[in-house]
Amino acid sequence: MDAEIRTAAGWVRGGWENEIAVFRGIPYAPPPFGARRFQAPAELEGWDGVRAAVAFGSPVPQAGHSGSVMRAAGGVVEDGSDDCLTVNVWSPELGRVGMPVMVWIHGGAYLEGSSGDPHVDGARLAAAGVVVVSIEYRTGFEGFAHIAGAPDNRGILDQIAALHWTRRNIDRFGGDPGNVTVFGQSAGAGCIAALISMPLAAGLFRRAIAQSVPGTFFAPDLAAAISGVITGRLGARAEVEDLASVPPGALVDATQALIAIMPEFAEQWGPMALTPTPFSPVLDHDRLPRAPWQALADGAARGIELLVGHTRDEYRLFVADSDRECTGEQLAETIARLRGVPGDGGYLAAYPDATAARLHEIVNADWLFRMPSLHLAQAQHVGGGRAWMYELCWGYNRDQEASHSLDFLLVFGTLTAADIEAHPSAYRNAVAEAVEVGERMRADWVRFARSGHPGWGEFDARHRCTRVYSAQPYDGAYPEERSRWIWRSHRFKALRVCSAE
Repeated sequence: MDAEIRTAAGWVRGGWENEIAVFRGIPYAPPPFGARRFQAPAELEGWDGVRAAVAFGSPVPQAGHSGSVMRAAGGVVEDGSDDCLTVNVWSPELGRVGMPVMVWIHGGAYLEGSSGDPHVDGARLAAAGVVVVSIEYRTGFEGFAHIAGAPDNRGILDQIAALHWTRRNIDRFGGDPGNVTVFGQSAGAGCIAALISMPLAAGLFRRAIAQSVPGTFFAPDLAAAISGVITGRLGARAEVEDLASVPPGALVDATQALIAIMPEFAEQWGPMALTPTPFSPVLDHDRLPRAPWQALADGAARGIELLVGHTRDEYRLFVADSDRECTGEQLAETIARLRGVPGDGGYLAAYPDATAARLHEIVNADWLFRMPSLHLAQAQHVGGGRAWMYELCWGYNRDQEASHSLDFLLVFGTLTAADIEAHPSAYRNAVAEAVEVGERMRADWVRFARSGHPGWGEFDARHRCTRVYSAQPYDGAYPEERSRWIWRSHRFKALRVCSAE
């Protein structure tokens, strides 16, 4: 059955799926190509008639996307692959007024991702009584590279434009524009950390859920150095004029070529060269003047309620398929690069029974996700804001355990019994436990979106109250005390070119 809604730009026609109204591929800004390429998103023009909103919009330029826009630098293409700045909406009741709104910002290492991923289908969340919105935004070079003559963080500017669309239109889908919660994971959580720090985003949302916040924000010098290497492979400079005729696909290919050799730049670029991506939010004096940890400690998000957390085994996902061999020398080198201190940084004493391979995994998890998430909660508390902390300690298989990305699968309810049973090291009771843990997390996320309180004690410097999601969830002190103590004096800030420090 069809469902029609009149948005500010024109009518859209979606449909009902299992008692949820679903609208896919609604534009919130015109295609970011041609004269609009590398610029902030432009205002959307309206349309006549009724626009079909039954299919997801095109993916933005990224590896694996073969649409015509990957090869066409000039702009509009006939197959519609240029129309990629879109939102999707799931609503449980179109005639209702004032439902909480949850806006999902996907992850993907700032390189890739799509709101059309079936693992982020919003139907289960919407069935719990919220209106769910998901966003397509520019990733990779198009969205996050530092380019002379272009604004930085174009992907985040896209998100802000989508949030403006939400404020103007979501009441027509049953949502309350004054009760919007942004939520995202990994790079999506990094974008949320930026959004709650940015004056441009002020007033567009009331609450934020940041799942596995990356600790990588770039100073302009590092971002410029990375962009210069990528464009240098194409014989171009990282300037709008030079890149206007370069098709997105060529920049995607050049980026992938850099990723393959990025560890070779560790001496110049520091620890970011050991990550799987050359992109992160860039500090910008006008739009993103401070890294989130400093901004929140200074009170930038005092009026925003923040739920933040991570999985226990964040880095297991990236080493589960490797032999995980690691020498003591390699471990010491990794710690020195990530912590910025000589020796083992206290890890050998803190984890005396861990192998070198296990310590290597823990150190990377701490630096990249666990400690940035914890420190964001701490900064929010210091700045006078309200924060709640969680950690996912449940996993469905012994190879990956509570790995990176598992939390959002549980929240969306898209980890299926078939997914679990197909894993060769799945635990015996994992299917039933996944349902129970997912339902608990989803209920807490919805409770937070509805009321601003997820159901456990606020985070503070003394008690560090944390909701721990295991087969039997409980509330207690932050579980990773050993790592917290090691990183207690560290300050997460913008990463720079090493010679500039």
